[in-house]
Amino acid sequence: MNSDPIRVGELRTSQLLHTFGIGALVDLPNLSVVVRGLDAWKSAHAAPLQEDRLLDAVRRKLGPQVKELCSPPWVPSTANVFDEWAKIGVPVSAFPRWLRCTKCHRLSSADSGAFDLISTPYSPDRTRYVHGCRGEGNKRPAAVPARFVMACEAGHLDDFPWVYFAHRGLVPETGEHTLKLVEQGTTGEAANVLVICEGCDDDPNQRGGRSMGEAFGPENAVNLPRCRGRHPHLAAFEPCDQEPRTMVLGATNSWFPTQMRVFSLPQGDTALKDAVAGHMNTLKAMATLPKEIAEHTVRQLVFWADLDEFGFDAVWDEIQAQAADPEPGDTAAPSEDEEVDLAGPEWEAFTQPKDMDLPDFTTKRVGRVARNHRERLAEVVLVPRLRVVSALYGFTRVDAPEFDVVTTDDKRIAPLSAKPPEWVPCAEQRGEGIFLRFAEEPLAAWEASPAVREREKQLAGGHERWRQARSLPPADWPGMRYVLLHSLAHCLIRELSLEAGYSASGIAEKVYARGGSDRMAGILLYTAAPDSEGTLGGLVALGTDPDRLGLLIDHALDAARLCSSDPLCAEHAPDDHDRLHGAACHVCLFASETSCERNNHYLDRALLVDTISQDLPAGLGYFR
Repeated sequence: MNSDPIRVGELRTSQLLHTFGIGALVDLPNLSVVVRGLDAWKSAHAAPLQEDRLLDAVRRKLGPQVKELCSPPWVPSTANVFDEWAKIGVPVSAFPRWLRCTKCHRLSSADSGAFDLISTPYSPDRTRYVHGCRGEGNKRPAAVPARFVMACEAGHLDDFPWVYFAHRGLVPETGEHTLKLVEQGTTGEAANVLVICEGCDDDPNQRGGRSMGEAFGPENAVNLPRCRGRHPHLAAFEPCDQEPRTMVLGATNSWFPTQMRVFSLPQGDTALKDAVAGHMNTLKAMATLPKEIAEHTVRQLVFWADLDEFGFDAVWDEIQAQAADPEPGDTAAPSEDEEVDLAGPEWEAFTQPKDMDLPDFTTKRVGRVARNHRERLAEVVLVPRLRVVSALYGFTRVDAPEFDVVTTDDKRIAPLSAKPPEWVPCAEQRGEGIFLRFAEEPLAAWEASPAVREREKQLAGGHERWRQARSLPPADWPGMRYVLLHSLAHCLIRELSLEAGYSASGIAEKVYARGGSDRMAGILLYTAAPDSEGTLGGLVALGTDPDRLGLLIDHALDAARLCSSDPLCAEHAPDDHDRLHGAACHVCLFASETSCERNNHYLDRALLVDTISQDLPAGLGYFR
């Protein structure tokens, strides 16, 4: 927060990517802060994470100067809060800079000198600003962050223009103008919040203050100045022509992460081969050194802890073997114009006939499929152990990024640093899952049926008009195969959460749906967490018995036949309403944002089973 770091709170590593990442506002007990950009981070204490596929994908977005993926800086803590560990962490700055006294309602900037910052090293959650006026017991009352800020669709965030707004755009040049923020009534709505200037009591146009309700709605553009292009996480400004929007402090649309997520795939068929292959980019330089020198060097590397259990002699032999014969496992790097395929290698790993038993990737094929699903469900694969690595490469404000974040317009994505970053923050989670692979022939026949073709015209039409209504560039329609599997994944998430011991928001999906020469048709339902909660075994246990899993699928499909919002839900026409979903709503199919990879779009339970709608053609449901 200043030249002498002050601890103000704690966050989990995963929160720094999904909830409170760079540029996000963190609401602490007595403060509101914004997470600073990478330029202010101490990267020396950030441990690198090896995930080459993810690093290649990030380089496609941010440039070849990105050297590595790293976890946020952290060092083990001690009992002494004045040790070096207390100064290592994620830097933040107080934001918004305007504060309000809880007693006299004085509204002023933190830089005005009206407020003092009180820090408590042993209780960082009690760090706060106080005002000079005296409250009960002659104590200085706390000053809290102002309730409103401004943001724009280009990713900028700024303090609300209190002086400009209070004086209706005519900022006074002389005189004493003390502002107050007063709330009338008990509802707390913006219309009952008044901005009052005590120096303008004689002006009839200013008397009584101005309601914050005038900062919202259609009058927003008239009553507020243009966006200044401020990035508080970078302490920088840039040109901007967007109209700002008033936001309540803590609004959920003030920060949306743009991140990529991959599963760690095996690079060898044994634990030793996989561990060495994962760090071979660094270890291959050691292969030409004498063994004694190489041993001393390798043992000093930060990832030696991953190899120590095998012993150096075994590691050295494997380094020599892989340096001499890089195949298999090495694939040609994609060209500059070619996108990195994240789904293809994962599909191959889950569908390979051989079971894997590695620390970060364990698969076990179930011998058979439930009798009543053998026609459509080709294979069930249990995944007792998996590792998920996520990398943050930017963020958006006001509106969420595209469903496939890689295709989001770069103009909407705010940068993580003032200069092109050389590393990006990432986090790893471990968990378990169930992979379902569906038979290709019946699925292809269903896609070609007249009923499905007719429904596809409606869904694809809604897709095109939805993007046109939001002035978004055209994007590929994901296809009926994806909508079918995506809808089934949501049904199963609801059903499995009742049996697995996880909450529905704790189970996530990955849909593999692709046509053409490299066809895919599968669903991975998994749970991952930074602690042991993601590996309790609840999902794997449900898939061990094929008949039990088949019964759960039947229950999920039966529940999809009828929604308590029917007939409105079942008869929803996506082409008439410009929506990205058919028969789907919060009652039947919608899932939490932590579970769905497409923000609850491209869903239609009419593709799964027959609904009560009389407008849909017969034979549309795949699971008849």
